[in-house]
Amino acid sequence: MHFLHTMIRVRDLDATLAFFCTHLGLRELRRKESEAGRFTLVFLGAPDDITTGDETSPLIELTYNWDREDYGSARNFGHLAFQVDDIYATCARLMAAGITINRPPRDGYMAFVRSPDLISVELLQKGKALAPAEPWASMPNTGVW
Repeated sequence: MHFLHTMIRVRDLDATLAFFCTHLGLRELRRKESEAGRFTLVFLGAPDDITTGDETSPLIELTYNWDREDYGSARNFGHLAFQVDDIYATCARLMAAGITINRPPRDGYMAFVRSPDLISVELLQKGKALAPAEPWASMPNTGVW
């Protein structure tokens, strides 16, 4: 068995692409528009997972249905997880971009944020946890994740 992708239905394709590509650093690998099906599919990959010419690494498939649908609060979808080189720098960059850190990396290892479509994204420190540091160590949780 080989894991291919996880599909997320999105409300606003531009906002979601900004979140995953501009702020988290994923890359758009391919896109399919279906006039007959009235949807757009966009496949994203993490830079460290994509080797030269290899688009078979685990991907995120964003499905944008052109006709409006209510997806609720998206709590029925667990979360996506990404390993990062420096969790503090990543969270600082996301906060500077106006993204709420729902579960700050108080332990120097794990944090949670949410996409514009309310999908929880877990960020995990690569290797050992970083030493606890402010402002993260005393920052409270915000909302749900």
